[in-house]
Amino acid sequence: MDAIVEHILTRYDTITVVGASAAAAKAAHSVPAYMQRHGWRIIPVNPHADQILGERVYRTLAKVPEQVGLVDVFRPSWQAPDIARQAVAAGATALWLQLGIASAEARAIAEDAGLLYVEDRCLIFEQRRLRLDAPAPWPAAPGPVAAEGDA
Repeated sequence: MDAIVEHILTRYDTITVVGASAAAAKAAHSVPAYMQRHGWRIIPVNPHADQILGERVYRTLAKVPEQVGLVDVFRPSWQAPDIARQAVAAGATALWLQLGIASAEARAIAEDAGLLYVEDRCLIFEQRRLRLDAPAPWPAAPGPVAAEGDA
């Protein structure tokens, strides 16, 4: 599990947070805020908010208009299997269930689809333990190079 945690934190520069909260006192707000301060881009998913942490909020994973990589979950364990299915459908490549959230069914769904999977761990604890900041975003693919004489 430690190797997967390190792989995720060193390869993903964006975290899509299902259950992100606008309430500063909740872990679903303070954890993404902390990760954002350490360089990760946050994409909040919440059906009841328009903006969290200065970012546009999407109602569902399916509404996120870009490729989803890492999905971080702040919802009860019983909701994890459905979120895992949504993550697979959205093309996610990693699923992280926060501290206190675990689901054998979500694990099976994620692993059967080839997603990296972490459960019952806090992003902050792992980031601090490994002393990591967000990886640099991958550079955009270069555009076509004009051949000599093209103009």
